Amino acid sequence: MILYNVTINVEQDIHDEWLQWMKEEHLPMVMNTGKFVRYGMYKILSHQEGETGVTYSVQYLAPSMEDYLNYQQNHAPALQEETRKRYEGKFVAFRTLLEMDHEYEKA
Repeated sequence: MILYNVTINVEQDIHDEWLQWMKEEHLPMVMNTGKFVRYGMYKILSHQEGETGVTYSVQYLAPSMEDYLNYQQNHAPALQEETRKRYEGKFVAFRTLLEMDHEYEKA
């Protein structure tokens, strides 16, 4: 299993609108690609000194690297561009790719 993590910090003044958009539009669009079997959205409670805004970790679980790569090639560019257009200059995001160790998956 492949865990695709997107960490997003959004400015406080757009937070409520952004969160509603994520839940009602963006996350369903990502899941409708059929490349992920589940997702989770987590508000990060710890903060770095001087950090502003609200930060989330959005995690998508793909069955295989092939599914993830297909998503990146065929779906991610348009979805990321839509986010950029809506909230340009009001958020920062970075992405991390992890491989799940099946030995610990059930822990």
